[in-house]
Parts: sequence; C-alpha cells; structure tokens
Amino acid sequence: MLSKHHILVVDDDESIRRIVQDVLEWEGYSVQVASDGLDALGSIEREPPSLILLDMRMPVLNGWEFVQELSKRGVRIPIIVMTAAVNAQKWADEVGADAYLAKPFDLADLIDLVARLHSTGTGASDAL
Repeated sequence: MLSKHHILVVDDDESIRRIVQDVLEWEGYSVQVASDGLDALGSIEREPPSLILLDMRMPVLNGWEFVQELSKRGVRIPIIVMTAAVNAQKWADEVGADAYLAKPFDLADLIDLVARLHSTGTGASDAL
C-alpha cells in the first residue's frame, strides 16, 4: 500500500540526496533515498512511495531504465524528474513524468511542486 506522504529520492549525487531529504523531512514527509535505479527498485519493493524524485543520469540503472522497469512491473507512481539537462522538460516527457525540476533548483520550488502533486494530483505540464 502506498504511504500517503512517503517520497523516494533517487540521485547518484549524495549531497543532492541529503539536501532534498532534509528539506522534505523538515516539511513533514517521510523520505527514503536511493543512489541509482536498481537501489530505488529495492526500496519500492520494501515500501512503495507516493512520489518519486528521479535523477536521469545515474550509474547501474539510469532514469530511463528505471521507469521502463517500473512499467514492466505494472507500477505507477507519480514522478518528478530532477535533471541538469538543457531541456529538462524533454527528458521528463520521454519517461512520462508528471513534472520536472531543472537543476539547480530553488528549494522553495521543490517544496511547492511536491506539495502541489500531493494535494491536487498530478499533471504532465507541472514544472518549475
């Protein structure tokens, strides 16, 4: 069963994982972290989140491969792509993400987007 306010942060950059986790926990969310897509799949099996914050370029299992694996397993969890790519929206669209944040992003924008997706559902055009 999905935890209503449980978020999974998937990023190979430890400092980004730590900052995002700290900020979201301060906001009252339960947060798990994973350093790559394979680690994230294990985390989802243990405790499915209500939202995933996903980096795209990671070792072992990247963002595209991670989303493909979720799809193969029939798992649908809202995703916010976090990427430093020039066209973050394009990458988010490629994996069917619900929203995206272009790195570097403002932490207030992160908080707003997470809150919006939790309170009003998801929308593919959501971005900051």
